[in-house]
Amino acid sequence: MADAAETFFRELGERGHEPLLEKAKGTIRFELRRGKRTDRWFVAIDKGDVRVSRKNAAADGTLRTTGELFDGLARGEVNAMAAVLRGAVELEGDPVLFVLLQRLLPGPPAPGGR
Repeated sequence: MADAAETFFRELGERGHEPLLEKAKGTIRFELRRGKRTDRWFVAIDKGDVRVSRKNAAADGTLRTTGELFDGLARGEVNAMAAVLRGAVELEGDPVLFVLLQRLLPGPPAPGGR
């Protein structure tokens, strides 16, 4: 069964073009720790055109956290900015890319599950 992070990155890659990122250009490497294993995702953004891969390459920015926390982000259960402020997410590189990428994360679930 796919975790929420894997689903998020697969769906992001399938979009091809994301209008919310039309002013963005750069790359972000995600490093998600799951026990002794680290899952890596590489997202390249070129004026809204998005490519996602599993390559471990140098990027304009790197986001590091646990896989479990990122799953919560991908499900809209965890606020990305709050996680950064409390040190649960480590960011390196261009902060503008992370602000733009946060727009793609789902918001919190509606009260009552709607």
